Parts: sequence; C-alpha cells; structure tokens
Amino acid sequence: MPTINMLSSADKVKGQGVGSAYLEQLDLVTKGLDERYAVEVNKRMCADIMHYHTIDLDHYLTLPIVKAKKSVTVGAVHFLPETVDGSLELPSVAKKVFYKYIIAFYKSMDYLVTVNPNFVDKLEAYGIPKNKIAYIPNYVSKEKFYKMSDTQKLEVRKKHNIEEGKFVVLCAGQLQVRKGIFDFIEIAKAMPDIQFIWAGGFSFGNITSGYKEVKAILENPPSNVKFTGIVEREVMNELYNVADVMFLPSYSELFPMIILEAMNCNTPILLRDLDIYPRILFDFYLKGNTNKEFMDYIIKLKDNQQFRQECMNKSLDGSNFYSKENILTMWQDFYNEILYTHKRPVLAGGEAAT
Repeated sequence: MPTINMLSSADKVKGQGVGSAYLEQLDLVTKGLDERYAVEVNKRMCADIMHYHTIDLDHYLTLPIVKAKKSVTVGAVHFLPETVDGSLELPSVAKKVFYKYIIAFYKSMDYLVTVNPNFVDKLEAYGIPKNKIAYIPNYVSKEKFYKMSDTQKLEVRKKHNIEEGKFVVLCAGQLQVRKGIFDFIEIAKAMPDIQFIWAGGFSFGNITSGYKEVKAILENPPSNVKFTGIVEREVMNELYNVADVMFLPSYSELFPMIILEAMNCNTPILLRDLDIYPRILFDFYLKGNTNKEFMDYIIKLKDNQQFRQECMNKSLDGSNFYSKENILTMWQDFYNEILYTHKRPVLAGGEAAT
C-alpha cells in the first residue's frame, strides 16, 4: 500500500486557520483513504508522497534526501509574501530573507496545493509552472461543526452570558489590522443595542501587524463588544450557533476556515467584497465594502426574519457544496495522479529519512 507522510507544525500555534485546515485535511484523508493509502504523521521516513503542510526549515533541509529516495513532494500553499506582509511586522532584512525562502520552498516541491484559486496565477508569476499547481478547497467536518437545537442554543447563551433575544454579530480570527478589526469596532459603537463578539487573539504575539493599536482596543472595548481570546474549536461551534450573523470585514483572505465552520451551523455570512469570494462562495454570502453597507445588512438581518432565513438557507447550500464526499474525491484524484501518472516507484513501506 502506498504511503503518505504528512509533515506539519501548524497545530503548534493555536487560533490560526492554517492549523485548523491541516487538522481537517489530515482527518479527512486518514479516515477517507485508509483502504488506499497508509497515512503517517511527522514520521522520519521517506514515504511515497511527502506532503508538507508548513514551510519549516528542517523540512527544507531534508529535501535532498527525500528526492534521492524518489518520493513525490507536495507543498501546501497557505500564504504568499504579499499576504504575510499584512499579517506580521518583521525587520526589513528579515522580511526580505523570509520572503525569498517562501518562494524557494515552493519551487523545491514537485507539486503545490492551494486552497485559494487566485493563487494559481500568482504562483505562476513567481516562476512556478501551472501544471505543478492544484486547487483543492478547505473542508470542515460536520461532526465538529453543526447546527444546534434551539434548546441547546439557549443553554450556550447562558454559558457565555449572552442575553436571551439579543442579536449577536460574531467575528473570528486573529487580531490583525487586515482582518478589519477597526471597522468591526466602529460598527459596534454605532449599534449599541447589538452584541458584538470577536473570537481570537494574537497567535503570533507582538510581531502581529498593528499589535499596539489593537491591544489598546482590547484594554478598553465598547460595552457591547466581547473579546473571547483564543478558544478551542468545540467552543467555536457554540459561538457560531448563538451568532445571528458571522461578519468578517477582512481586507485580505485566502479561504477562511471560519466561513466553512459557520456555514455548517447555517449561520448567515457577511463579508467584505473581496475578489476571491465569488470563485469559492458563489452566492452563499452577503457582501459589502463600507461600514454603512455592513450596518444595513445587519439591521435587515435583525429586523427581517424572512431575509435572515433566506441567508441561513444560503449557508446551508454552501455547507452542502463543500461536502466531505466532494473534497475527499478531489484529494484521492490528486494523490493518484501524482503517484501513478508520473510513475514514481512505490517505496517498500517507506524508508527512513536521516
């Protein structure tokens, strides 16, 4: 049986989407392809397919050995230099070296997989052939993220000290300027009768872009805004269920896991009108560009039950579109293609990478 070695350190940093995406993909492939592939995790071995989910330096340094053993290498593309630029504040020299390293890592892979269809052309612009790049969207388990009953929702509201009947606007993600945190706060100030919740924190500490400015907001938030900090994924399912709308005013995104998670809970989705969303979310969401447009949608969701039900149905449609079966088929086809079409010899149980 062919082997896949999943290599990642993404789950070591809590509260960031790369870790969630990795864990979901690992669970999907491990359980879904168990009769076709033997999946290992962070093993010191040369498997038939070496799937790198993070760009760790020790991964990069072992590539000559891996390639000598004829393993097929796959790199997950969760970011590009231009997307990192809006998330972290690094010294100019460190930034230049790191950005060159990112592209060097990607170029060293036999194949790349991105969750962002817009990245295909951008990777090609960096000199990576398009036939080496595959687009496979993220996936979220319906066992972990699901719609709760009305009774369960009432209990969760009590648990999180949310007043019964209070309209709830939820955002989730790292506390970064590019996530639209300042717009979120300004909208909350203008709508004092609505409860706003931001689930997430500073996953990368004080090198996070805008750290000082955002920290100042945390220390003195509006009375109707609650910052939960980084929470476990099971708690996120509770928050999606008590939310009347999942609002992400981010200025730059890849394929946010939080959108898929919220759709599994049939929570209406309100997003900034970014160029990536129509290609991956179709008409499953509401979109705006200004704070007034966002506020108008929030008011309409609050006051018009029929409109809110229509938006809940759109989220359900999105959840069904990104089903386990569809995404698993895409991974199976991809692994089969790179292993068998290119006629790499299957290794005998994997060989040690030293």
